[in-house]
Amino acid sequence: MEVLLKNLTKVFPSRNKKSGEEVVAVNDMTITIPDGKLVGLLGPSGCGKSTTLYMICGLQKATGGQIFFGKDDVTNLTPENRGVGLVFQNYALYPHLTVKQNILFPLQNLKGEDKLSKDEMLKRAIDVARLVQIDNLLDRKPSELSGGQQQRVAIARALVKMPRVLLLDEPLSNLDARLRLQTREEIRRIQRETKITTVFVTHDQEEAMSISDEIVIMKLGVVQQIGKPQDVYDSPANLFVAKFLGTPPINVFSGCVKNEKVYIGRDMIMDAKGVEDQEVWVGIRPEGFVLDEKGPLHCEMNAVEVMGRDVSIVASNSSAATPTIRAIIPSDSGVDHSGKSVTFSLKPYKTFIFNKETEERIYLEK
Repeated sequence: MEVLLKNLTKVFPSRNKKSGEEVVAVNDMTITIPDGKLVGLLGPSGCGKSTTLYMICGLQKATGGQIFFGKDDVTNLTPENRGVGLVFQNYALYPHLTVKQNILFPLQNLKGEDKLSKDEMLKRAIDVARLVQIDNLLDRKPSELSGGQQQRVAIARALVKMPRVLLLDEPLSNLDARLRLQTREEIRRIQRETKITTVFVTHDQEEAMSISDEIVIMKLGVVQQIGKPQDVYDSPANLFVAKFLGTPPINVFSGCVKNEKVYIGRDMIMDAKGVEDQEVWVGIRPEGFVLDEKGPLHCEMNAVEVMGRDVSIVASNSSAATPTIRAIIPSDSGVDHSGKSVTFSLKPYKTFIFNKETEERIYLEK
């Protein structure tokens, strides 16, 4: 089921009646979520991603714009009539019911033509429990389950209705690190097997990049960039996107373009053919540094961290936006651990420049 959000806007009234300043949570959002794909809504807290999810499912009413499921305009439909399955951050399981009863609950509330017999409901519940691998836990209550098992019950309860769209609101935030990894792999497996169009909300960029077919990066209610995770990482549209994606984060320097050359301090690091003279931000991914005695970028060595496969060089530069920068290089690069300075050449496809005022990407001619 393709989902289209067309000029979607959500405005909340001000809590301060004197100022009367409204809060725009989602601002004129237009995106298409392809049929059968898993799309991650990604951004920092307060960017509007959960509000967007709640508008898709009908828990929040849009201030403006439209929501389409396929050709159906569902903007004004109630949640129960939209055909969505929603998994909350806190699971929201009924503590006095068993796993089986929790999964059956949505089916028991179906009415009219959709109403199922007891045998049909039980068969569907067992099939879904088997899909999420909790069919051996059906007689337990939520208090007898681990966090990961409770999350699977919540997913099973959402899937049992055979929804047109599955919505996941930060479903892994209450799990420990190991369980998070395991559960996100399970979510990806389930989504691929069911082929249900899925929207996944998270603030964790590693989480979103690892399981999403596409990611939508948001900031203050505005979409910043949409694309495949690797494409967005490799070609960020602005400085916010570049800084938000990547671990360790991108290294940012204050620089300038003079005579179609990019400078960081006095170091000329690359050509910028066709770019006017201006002040810029220069972003260099940690893996974009190459240890090179004759390289153009000079930095002071602070520390060398051996990580096995790679070596992390912690250095400083007077033009850097942060006190230290981090370069990730292969462990066989032969770095001098006792050195006081270090010199790098740079990988052009890992180095980006951004307008100093707008922070929009300046694309270089190839």
